[in-house]
Amino acid sequence: MDISKARCAECDRAMAVSRMVCSTCDVRLEGDFEVPALARLSIEDQAFVIAFVRHHGSIKKMEGLFGISYPTVKNRLNAIARQLDETFNAPTSNELVLDQLARGEITVDQALERLHP
Repeated sequence: MDISKARCAECDRAMAVSRMVCSTCDVRLEGDFEVPALARLSIEDQAFVIAFVRHHGSIKKMEGLFGISYPTVKNRLNAIARQLDETFNAPTSNELVLDQLARGEITVDQALERLHP
């Protein structure tokens, strides 16, 4: 699945990733994986964001690179930001603790302490 096209061609709703495979060792994970917000952007918007980051946020560089004016760069960035804002949910403190536990950064006892102070 091309993760950048994470919308259903039939109904245009968001699609979910349900399987991941390592092409080197063939390890497979199945479940419900959330598509990252940046991956939900169109290929063109992803390229724009990558260029913006690579050029350290220089609007002047973006003007030259894409052959567009300052207001057009700003408008495009604002449109991308609005798309990202629609899908951004800050993780709760409980989610952060569970992520630390999943990565092995804290023990189960430490996680329980943080979840139930």
